[in-house]
Amino acid sequence: MSRYISQAVDRRRFLKKSIAAAGGAWATASMMELAMVPSTVLASPQPALTASISIDPARVRHTINPNIYGAFIEHVDRCVYGGVYQEGLPVSDDHGFRKDVMGAASQWGIPILRWPGGIFADTYHWEDGVGPQASRPSHRNLAWNEPESDRFGTDEFIEYCRKIGAEPYICVNLQHGKPQEAANWVEYCNGTADTQYANLRRKYGHQQPYGVRYWGLGNEPWQMPTEHYAKAAFEFGKLMKQVDPSIHLVACGMAGVPQPAMKKMGLDPEWNRVVLEKLTGIADYISTHEYEGNEDYYEELGTIQRFEANLKSLTAAIERAEVTSGKGSTTTGSSPVNNSKRIEIACDEWNIWYRKPGLPPSHGIEELVDEKYNLRDALWAASVLNLFQRMGDRVTMANVATMVNAIGTMYTNDQGMFRQTIYFPLKLYRHESGSLALNSELESPTFSTASFKNITYLDVSATLDDKHKRISIAVVNRHREQSIGTTLTIKDARILRRATVFEINGASPETENSFSEPENVNIVQKSISNAGNKFEYVFPAHSITLLKLSVA
Repeated sequence: MSRYISQAVDRRRFLKKSIAAAGGAWATASMMELAMVPSTVLASPQPALTASISIDPARVRHTINPNIYGAFIEHVDRCVYGGVYQEGLPVSDDHGFRKDVMGAASQWGIPILRWPGGIFADTYHWEDGVGPQASRPSHRNLAWNEPESDRFGTDEFIEYCRKIGAEPYICVNLQHGKPQEAANWVEYCNGTADTQYANLRRKYGHQQPYGVRYWGLGNEPWQMPTEHYAKAAFEFGKLMKQVDPSIHLVACGMAGVPQPAMKKMGLDPEWNRVVLEKLTGIADYISTHEYEGNEDYYEELGTIQRFEANLKSLTAAIERAEVTSGKGSTTTGSSPVNNSKRIEIACDEWNIWYRKPGLPPSHGIEELVDEKYNLRDALWAASVLNLFQRMGDRVTMANVATMVNAIGTMYTNDQGMFRQTIYFPLKLYRHESGSLALNSELESPTFSTASFKNITYLDVSATLDDKHKRISIAVVNRHREQSIGTTLTIKDARILRRATVFEINGASPETENSFSEPENVNIVQKSISNAGNKFEYVFPAHSITLLKLSVA
């Protein structure tokens, strides 16, 4: 979780004045009119707004990595203690894990879970959190200025990941730790030989290695000199890969902030270039964090345009570094450095976070957390997932921050929990999207705001399953008041007329879930019988819809 929220607010104010990127750049004009099945006429009266979507199942753009539907937990407020882990409650199991939260996480199908931070990782020494819980030292959480019992540590995290079926992703303490400490952590988790830290794991009752594949090289170290971070990350990564060459390392990147804004915030505009050039060959990913939000309906939904611009800026930096670094393999010490390895993007913190803009850590966390999300925020989250799918050739990991409480997808008290609105698009896309991204063409009415121009009301991502039998078309109608009648054309395939529709909607964009009303926003499933190669569908106002079509 970011320590620079107040700086991010300044960044957003600057960007409102400085960014006016064109919207819907991925969409193209006109659609084929030929249909293998006759179109169905819309029921009268027709919507005032119309659009068209064309999908070509033969044009597979790339494979989508399921890790884009991941999550993040941090030792902040009630995210871990009181969210994931809460001993002594009827809703908790013998390990202290909350069964209600664990059940919702399993239903979502979280593919990868990042831990222990966030900025908590910057001061976390992992050996404090292993061994008998009664003998672990309690201390002050210096990142968030709150008590830390260390009762939830590495072994508990791994056990939790196994229970919910998620891949563990561990972020090491790069800013205040040592390379050897990080390498020892890798050995504790993955070691198979008769060595000190592998034996320590066995001593504590875990004979088999954990096989943790994903490791983060610190968290948001942007106030460090860039060269210093790049050198430190290289030394950390080299030592960690000597212990286990199979692990995947995530270097810390920076979002594509315009250079004047970087200067104002005291950030190095050359950060991504330097880090990529130094770490290409040892890092597998470069991370970016994106927190957005605005009280104005269309301004908030417009921030997707900035999000997309930032990801494209980072992609361009990666491509430049690939050209600079050249191809082939070299060797540094005893650690292989593979310059032919393609660096991918891990958006390992992202969410809406603005209603309580936050105070510096020394002031505590009371005004930093506990966002309550509404349907508008769910529309934004679904648009992010569409973006990740469309850019899935580069964005191959993403972790919504956080899984529970704080700025979470779920919210708990001692008696129970409810799922916030943003939970539902994550669950829907995880289960109903295909693994192959398809080319789509969109014609849609647009909107503009003070900060963003020409954003399409409809936002689309189309996917195909790996057996080429199901086409999923995810559509967000971002119009606040109006439904949009849309002609959908599927090229060069025979589409069955019966299809399944999943919809997320509510009475208004301000609709929230709560303990007393936990189902105001949910996933509703129905069937239609008018699908085919060309058909009409009306996407309701402020809605998320996923159409699942069958290929004959």
